[in-house]
Amino acid sequence: MSQSSLDSYRDAHAALSKVPAVTLGFWIVKILATTLGETGGDTVTMTWLGETTPEASQSAWHPGYLIGTAIFGVLLIGLVWVQIRARKFNAWLYWATIVASTTAGTTLADFATRSLGIGYPGGSLLLLACVLVSLFAWYRALGTVDVNSVSGPREETFYWITITFSQTLGTALGDWIADAGLGYSGGALVFGAALAVLAALYFTTSISRVGLFWAAFILTRPLGATVGDFLDKPFAAGGLAMSRPLASAVLTVLIVGCILLLPQRPGGHPGAGEPA
Repeated sequence: MSQSSLDSYRDAHAALSKVPAVTLGFWIVKILATTLGETGGDTVTMTWLGETTPEASQSAWHPGYLIGTAIFGVLLIGLVWVQIRARKFNAWLYWATIVASTTAGTTLADFATRSLGIGYPGGSLLLLACVLVSLFAWYRALGTVDVNSVSGPREETFYWITITFSQTLGTALGDWIADAGLGYSGGALVFGAALAVLAALYFTTSISRVGLFWAAFILTRPLGATVGDFLDKPFAAGGLAMSRPLASAVLTVLIVGCILLLPQRPGGHPGAGEPA
């Protein structure tokens, strides 16, 4: 096969897959992005909109979380629309959409668990149900929830809905574990250990790779949430008292550096055969 034919094949193959290959670099950027989602969401709802000011804490209702959810929700919808219309995988667009989903997930989870008054357990269970329903609907409609099959508008729609629910669930779950007495650093250790178990299962067993992916994808969100809270919460609450905007800026620089330095390629579509 000629080089030009091989290049044409690779271009066509890349166009099929709209999401990145699941590599170590993918998980590093994913954890950084979920951490940025926590600090970025809190920057808007708590630092700029005053959700944690004395006046807000004394009020039975404060619109900060709802306003933050609306802001990031509009941004997320716009980026998903561009992502779906894109002809091939674009690392910058993909990770911008992931950051928007995790930031919207942060504000939405805080709205559900705090403003609606259902608490962390209630919010976590509600959002877990949303993730499971989304995965079930995706499977019933297309016969698979394998992320490597994400190549068209229907698959991408299910993909981004499921991801947004999982990001929201992760925020509530992270807050729940941290608030249960482990603190933010303890919560980060718990979720880090859970991810290590999943990695061990991946390398030593034949458990469904699709199931392991979604379990890991969900667990990276509470890991990022607890790490983000650990960075910006006050010393008295077990954090490092770092400025939320500063933490968000540092994380943004790290993400950009990782995208530039770590391999970013589209995933392998299961329907794409090797060239003859």
